[in-house]
Amino acid sequence: MVLQKILKVNLKKVNKMNKILLLSGALLLSSCFDGGDAQAQDVALGKSVFEKNCVTCHGKEAAGTVKNWKKTLPNGKYPAPPLNGSAHAWHHSPKLLLSTLNEGGAKFGGWMPPFKNQLSAKEKQAVLDYLHSLWPADIQQKYDARFK
Repeated sequence: MVLQKILKVNLKKVNKMNKILLLSGALLLSSCFDGGDAQAQDVALGKSVFEKNCVTCHGKEAAGTVKNWKKTLPNGKYPAPPLNGSAHAWHHSPKLLLSTLNEGGAKFGGWMPPFKNQLSAKEKQAVLDYLHSLWPADIQQKYDARFK
């Protein structure tokens, strides 16, 4: 039996209550590993979606494409800010970030198009997960403490 090999336990010598505890512990541990895989898959999907839809304006690895994203361009619009934790995206709630993905950046003086009908809900959440993964650990901790 797999559990016997993993735990190096002779289940015939373990009473019923301990078997239940061992099995519960094994299930709990396996669920921890599955969550990590799911999170990694979400981040990978987010990276793919970002590279197809966002990289032109927000730059490779969301690092931005201009030196000063706070200064308007000659056309009067603001450039796309970096989203890698070096600007202000992490100050905004998941709800506002999702709203910006859906409605675009016009309300902020930018020209980001709306992605409401271009991306699925899963793709949009995956993009947010990808961006979160790019932030430095201290920024992630501050964001998570504030919004999660």
